[in-house]
Amino acid sequence: MEGRLIVFEGVEGCGKTSQMQLCSEWLQSLDISVLLTREPGGTELGLQLRRLLLEKAENKPITEVTELLLYAADRAQHVEQELKPNLAAGKYILCDRYTDSTIAYQGYGRSLNMSLIEQLNYIATGGLASDLTIWLDVDVEVGLARKRGQEAGLDRIEQETIAFHRLVQQGYAELAASHPTRIVRVDGSLTKEAVQQIIQGILGDRLKSWLAF
Repeated sequence: MEGRLIVFEGVEGCGKTSQMQLCSEWLQSLDISVLLTREPGGTELGLQLRRLLLEKAENKPITEVTELLLYAADRAQHVEQELKPNLAAGKYILCDRYTDSTIAYQGYGRSLNMSLIEQLNYIATGGLASDLTIWLDVDVEVGLARKRGQEAGLDRIEQETIAFHRLVQQGYAELAASHPTRIVRVDGSLTKEAVQQIIQGILGDRLKSWLAF
């Protein structure tokens, strides 16, 4: 069986983690081999980069270009060490964030050069794109309220301004409009059960063509 890369994207608090877990359980019930992973932090090196990227630094914060390069380094390691081998082994990979996050956060949110971001994404991935990206669309204030309700404190990105998060949301909307086949919008404001039902419907349709049901 050919492996597939299924990415979950969205602003902070959109529900990616819980939906990925439910999706993994559903796919495994269909006897499909699944790998759950994330960016940043999908490798041992990535875990160290994740800490550097998400911990709040009071003095001398990470510059925007440094942030971009660290995400690219995490992705390059992740693609070679985890994504490519597991896809070759026929696994269905459910990945929390991928290249669209960099475009949305560093391109739209930070206003960094899009051509540079596209070049770095290509270098890091070698051209490996997702087979399907699920965009969990929620209002940024709703998502951030969800994060504040959790026990863990807000990380460096979550503590950014509402204006920043709205730019990120705009980025996802424009990406979805530009890539309607690859990126599918799901209303993340619905109940967890309703969201999962929609995702299973989307994936069920893709599985028919992927597995030639």
